[in-house]
Amino acid sequence: MQFLPRRLTISLPRGQSTFLWGPRKTGKTSLLRQCFPKSLVYDFLDTDLVLELSKRPALLRERLLAKPPEAFGQPVILDEVQKVPMLLDEVHWLIENRALSFVLCGSSARKLRRGHANLLGGRAWRHELFPLVSPEIGEVDLLRLLNHGAVPSHYLATDCRRDLEAYVRDYLTEEVYAEGLTRNLPAFARFLDAVGYTHGELVNCANVARDCGVDAKTVKEYYQILVDTLLGRRVEPFSRRAGREVITKAAKFYLFDVGVAGAVVKRTIEEARGEAFGRAFEHFILMELTAHASYSELGYPIRFWRTRQGVEVDFILGDADVAIEVKGSARIENRDCRSLHAFVAEHRPRQALLVCCEREERIVGAVRVIPWRVFLEQLWSGGVMG
Repeated sequence: MQFLPRRLTISLPRGQSTFLWGPRKTGKTSLLRQCFPKSLVYDFLDTDLVLELSKRPALLRERLLAKPPEAFGQPVILDEVQKVPMLLDEVHWLIENRALSFVLCGSSARKLRRGHANLLGGRAWRHELFPLVSPEIGEVDLLRLLNHGAVPSHYLATDCRRDLEAYVRDYLTEEVYAEGLTRNLPAFARFLDAVGYTHGELVNCANVARDCGVDAKTVKEYYQILVDTLLGRRVEPFSRRAGREVITKAAKFYLFDVGVAGAVVKRTIEEARGEAFGRAFEHFILMELTAHASYSELGYPIRFWRTRQGVEVDFILGDADVAIEVKGSARIENRDCRSLHAFVAEHRPRQALLVCCEREERIVGAVRVIPWRVFLEQLWSGGVMG
């Protein structure tokens, strides 16, 4: 596969350990090989190794203690560590008593937390790897990205349809079931269909529950499974103060990748126009914002603003530092800026941006209309949140 350099860099002081989380196929193993080419690696996709260490976790400690000191010039990598949660007690002992460092790599901390596994009490940092972002891709083919998604192997594939179908079928449903995160696979599969059709909208658990044939409490648990396994994220509403006019409780929900979201509803986008394009385009911008907030270590919240009258701004960054509206249109009218102008009047953000497909940047009142490529260049160079 073509190698694409990643924005995430993992640089650990001697003796420091870290967790590296990320959905399957985002490139965690390849990144670790690049960062730590001389590390000892224990890959828990190896069933025999999992069975061996599950029966006797102390074997890991005994084997590492038998290694010469020069074997630990780089951290020990435990890949898919959530499959053997009992090993974390051994890791804790080795960190405390032998000053070893580890990279603990996995696709979900949910199984560790629910099994009351030892999460090392703050002794390990946390990194997260996302699908590809625009600086890693270079010249982004927008329609390709919206259809293929940004999971590396999917984006680079000539025909990704079968890859995406397999990802949705085998990972989003069967593997979640196999990990014991849900006991009702048919209901969870129906839930995923409902998530696809309500993607990027206000979450209504009662409506989704009726579609799935389960109760609202179960639907809430299903959403939490997707969040805990890094397969989706909530975007919470923004409000500085409680008020009757602003929605402050219902969140929106987005899957982690625009291509996976499209595969759930069997969507194909043929041209840069229309409702389906606009929804996918908004999702793409959110993916870039999410990764930037993490990789830049700024950690700013990403929320949305919506009044009960339907006035809405897609993304509010930080404490109303930047307001962003996303429109999948090559021609922006003054009326498209009304929501941003309403937000500016109330909250006075540092920047109000309308990200779109126009060719040139321009100013409409307090709003800067900005082509999406220019926006992404400024985002990753620190010109939006820096």
